[in-house]
Amino acid sequence: MSEVEPDLIETTKLVAVTLKKAGIPFALAGGYAVYARGGPPSVHDTDFFLREEDVSRAVAALTEAGLSHEECPEDWLVKVFHDSRLVDLIHQMNGRPVDLEMLERADEVEVGSVRMPVLDASDIVIGKLLAFSAHHCDFAPMLAVSRALREQVDWDRVVSATAASPYARAFLVLTDGLGITDGASGTGTVAAPHLEHVPDTYEETA
Repeated sequence: MSEVEPDLIETTKLVAVTLKKAGIPFALAGGYAVYARGGPPSVHDTDFFLREEDVSRAVAALTEAGLSHEECPEDWLVKVFHDSRLVDLIHQMNGRPVDLEMLERADEVEVGSVRMPVLDASDIVIGKLLAFSAHHCDFAPMLAVSRALREQVDWDRVVSATAASPYARAFLVLTDGLGITDGASGTGTVAAPHLEHVPDTYEETA
């Protein structure tokens, strides 16, 4: 099981404190939000959701705090760096703009020694399920996330929000069958009676 890099924790705290001082609405997102809510650790980078209209102010505040801004070809995020550690400032999730309603659903959670808004568990799961595609369809990491967060998730909202994705529907049938969710897929799938354990974590492959 991988551990969270201490330096990444410090970067996450610095970004959160800077955005709070600047009065910019935001929420910790991505793998680090999963970790903050009790899921598997994130070891790569740290993601923050904010509104598109707040991106310029956020970059200015973070630059003043010592981070560097790097141009990127994507039109749905901005990249900043704290030394060599990457921070993604994301203003669209699966092609939909991050809005104030989404940010207001976030919960205040202590990360390290700093309390910060962490993306709602249902929004985390929705975003990850809608990211599945023909070229990105490894269910194993998401099974660990779903098991860790299952008591925090509004599964009815997840089903409704991801209904257009055949990959999300297939995943929810699987979680029903494994006993992670209780009928979330709406297919009447019954959990396998012989199931003893669904791993909380997974081994990353090179």
